[in-house]
Amino acid sequence: MNPDQFAALGLPARPDLPDEQVRAAWRAIAAATHSDRPDGGDLARYTAASAAYAELRTPWGRSEAYADLAGRAGLAAEPVTAPLPAVPAGGPPPGSLPRHPLAAVWEFPARILRGRPRRLLIRAAIAAVLSLAVLQLIPGTAAAPADVTGLVTWFVLTGRRDLAPPPER
Repeated sequence: MNPDQFAALGLPARPDLPDEQVRAAWRAIAAATHSDRPDGGDLARYTAASAAYAELRTPWGRSEAYADLAGRAGLAAEPVTAPLPAVPAGGPPPGSLPRHPLAAVWEFPARILRGRPRRLLIRAAIAAVLSLAVLQLIPGTAAAPADVTGLVTWFVLTGRRDLAPPPER
């Protein structure tokens, strides 16, 4: 394994290289050294570049390779303090009111009407008829509640596709 993965791809030793630059360097070396070329290529350089690309293709891999390289060269005294890219938060936008916990309950009828109410009704009828059939065929056994629970679960899981999406928050 090449101790300097950045040099194997002809890149500067920096952890903040963009993915496109690493991929372009890899593709250029692979095109010039692959063994399928008419001149036979350069297997040793191709193998070293492949190993380097496997390590440097992700930002995490580049930062790890840079840390290893800096540690071996004694350059670890000055850490890289470049800010990380901003990641959008999953919560509500600032300034908006939080959603009430029971909002889904009073939005449910509107979601049914805006969705596919006939298909939802057909699914409900199928689940109800099959549940009644199970209770008629095997009344009083331990399997009856489990079968009815399975049918209700089927209805809940498949019926979600027939509801309209919830309103935007």
